[in-house]
Amino acid sequence: MTSTLPVDRLDGGARTQRAAGVAADLRARMAQGVLSFPLTAFTADGELDLDGTRGHVRAQVAAGPAAIFPACGTGEFFSLSLAEYESVVRVAVEEAGGLPVVSGVGYGWAQAVQFAEAAVRAGASAGLLLPHYLVAASQEGLARQVEEVAARTELPLIVYQRGQVKFSARTLARIAGSPTVIGVKDGHSDLDQLQRLRLVAPPDLLFFNGAATAEMQARAYRAIGIPAYSSAVHAFAPEIARAFYAALHADDDATIDRLLREFYWPLVELRDRGTGYAVSLVKAAARLRGQSVGPVRAPLTDPTDAETRELQALLTTGLRIVGEPS
Repeated sequence: MTSTLPVDRLDGGARTQRAAGVAADLRARMAQGVLSFPLTAFTADGELDLDGTRGHVRAQVAAGPAAIFPACGTGEFFSLSLAEYESVVRVAVEEAGGLPVVSGVGYGWAQAVQFAEAAVRAGASAGLLLPHYLVAASQEGLARQVEEVAARTELPLIVYQRGQVKFSARTLARIAGSPTVIGVKDGHSDLDQLQRLRLVAPPDLLFFNGAATAEMQARAYRAIGIPAYSSAVHAFAPEIARAFYAALHADDDATIDRLLREFYWPLVELRDRGTGYAVSLVKAAARLRGQSVGPVRAPLTDPTDAETRELQALLTTGLRIVGEPS
């Protein structure tokens, strides 16, 4: 039976050339700033708010990140319909001002292909292939999941290992052979395993730290040759995120330690109190900063009033450390 799924519209050489160009652009930019994962705005009754999303993305771009990753985990990809997703990615592309736009794609490979094709239509630069839905899988299955998506879309892909997805060195070497797999986002923070992946990877494969509250582990990742990282804090306090990034690259350990001790570590402690707070707290903090992003969409829940007050106090502390008004 002939597949009815979309197939790539570029020939092999054009796909390879496009992926190499996107990877080179990302590599250069990742040496200059953090990766921003914008929020998706919803109304009070849970409907998609494209105007709020646009305003938030515009503010993120103005803060000067290396690239933007809309409709990923922080952007509640898992709660978006395909049509909503395409609209969010298109808004991000329209507001990106030339920055690379890497949108989330995921679920099983057949659905991931549909999201990838929507990202292509919306003008995304690349896709972040999120962990597949629910089931555990063998290394063979993990490899085939990536290969099935890569074979069916022209979109360059960064694979995200987190949760039930953890690539062996052999598997990574295999999937990195696809000309459109351009990078790895790591959320496991297993530095021994990650070092092995780097040793078998092609020299031009991108790696970046995608741990929750990645700044907490940024020095450790940098020590094994992975200085780039995503910053959830950038979504609500780019001033703090930029200051930490500058301190890291200046080897300013005093500033790093103070920010970790007085802001990032307490933020992690607060984050760990609630399931899903890696997204919910970020969105609450953005609202505290005046961003019209609305609530999270179920199944996530917003923090309590008491937790929101603690979050406000943390924001005040962090902004004071970097010399910005709260």
